[in-house]
Amino acid sequence: MIVDISQEVFSCAVYPGDPSPIKKSLMSIDKGDIVNLTAFSMCAHNGTHIDAPFHFYKESKTVGEIPLEKFVGPCYVAFFEGEIHKEDIERIYSKAVEASGIEGAKRLLLGGNCSLMEDAASFLADKHIYLYGNESQTIGPENAPAKVHYILLKEEVVLLEGIRLSGVKEGAYTLFAQPLNLGDADGAPCRAILIDGC
Repeated sequence: MIVDISQEVFSCAVYPGDPSPIKKSLMSIDKGDIVNLTAFSMCAHNGTHIDAPFHFYKESKTVGEIPLEKFVGPCYVAFFEGEIHKEDIERIYSKAVEASGIEGAKRLLLGGNCSLMEDAASFLADKHIYLYGNESQTIGPENAPAKVHYILLKEEVVLLEGIRLSGVKEGAYTLFAQPLNLGDADGAPCRAILIDGC
């Protein structure tokens, strides 16, 4: 079974202060044109997107430089409410290893209204995971997310923000979350999906 865990772009959540996506019809069959043709503009961090290390570090990897292996492979989905501290993420990581092996534990997706705290981020950075994803438009506390970003992006952990896990059960999956290749950008939208039973 394939599960889409992405937001629709033009109705997506937007981090406070970022511009919202805009769609413009350039040509329309209804207006007598031969084709429908759409143009759009958006922030690289609208909706479901990834943060590249370059988002916070000038001399680090941009979107186009991140190995695709980080976005594709076994993953583990868990759910949590509130602040995620070290002891919480240790339990989640252990469950991920048990369910999907070390490779699956390298890609963790957290559902629920939760915020990754600095001690938990340090634990994941020390484990050198590939990717951490959550449903919020940012990891860490929304009013002060920078420190958590610094901790994880310094170790080149890809951040997958704005996923939607409603209807997804906790457990092991295969993740496909390749971003658009925006070259030297600091982030990029992606169509993230989970495949069950792989």
